[in-house]
Amino acid sequence: MGKTATASSPGFDAVPVSSPGPLSEAQIRFFHDEGYLSIPPIATEAEVAELREVYQRMFARRAGWEDGNYLDFAGPDDAEPSLPQILMPSQYEPALMTSRVHAQCLAMARQLLGPEAEFHFDHAMTKPAQGGAPTPWHQDKAFYTRKTTHRTVTFWIPLQPVAAEGGCLRFIPRSHLGPLLQHRHLGGDGRVHGLEALGLDDSQAVSCPLEAGGATVHHHMTLHGAATNVSHGERWAYAMGFGIRGTTPIVGREYAWNRVTRTAREARFQNSLVGRNRVSYRLRALLVQWGLL
Repeated sequence: MGKTATASSPGFDAVPVSSPGPLSEAQIRFFHDEGYLSIPPIATEAEVAELREVYQRMFARRAGWEDGNYLDFAGPDDAEPSLPQILMPSQYEPALMTSRVHAQCLAMARQLLGPEAEFHFDHAMTKPAQGGAPTPWHQDKAFYTRKTTHRTVTFWIPLQPVAAEGGCLRFIPRSHLGPLLQHRHLGGDGRVHGLEALGLDDSQAVSCPLEAGGATVHHHMTLHGAATNVSHGERWAYAMGFGIRGTTPIVGREYAWNRVTRTAREARFQNSLVGRNRVSYRLRALLVQWGLL
């Protein structure tokens, strides 16, 4: 059945939840031990309202479609999306990079990873009401490509209260210690962007309901997912990833599941490139598909 993370849940008593400021030593220790952390609101009501306005603008105009950054996480991207998402939304709404929320998350990332931690990506996610598809169990590292050198933590911030029935995030404690599980594209369909982990045991999974503007933080190896949104409201969430670049790659060869990627968003991204960049990207994609990288 799994567990729900609250201030009084076993295992959470050592994690103070009274202050949204810099992380305490206990919170940092909990994160490194368990691979995730749930914290109280880091965004004010006004900041959440502003983020919701940004989301309405971006998703209404399908920001990033031509670049391959607007996509359906759970479908083939050729019909009405079941889980619409936008990769790198700060490219289309630069104010996201200068917000107080961004600054707070960067400060906490540096507490967790060290002073050299820097912004790597952001991600705008929606899940429709009363039937928004589940987000399958996965590890973020499964999406990493060959020669990736950074190790990241991701902050996930809901723009409305979110409980289990609304699709709050769930984590498998200590899964960040490894191994990286085998993954595949959802349903074994290489046209779908989303990945799902295979052969996992989720009996010890912990659900993390949050207030609007609250946050979870997880390690790039932590298994996480979310259930179907059966609530009466859409579930919007904003994610930011921060990391430290190492001197050696943490992915030596492309993962087998990424060799069969044939998504429409990948094609749109490739078509958005020009000149040598397009030729180089296409050549790399072919070498990956042939198993040479």
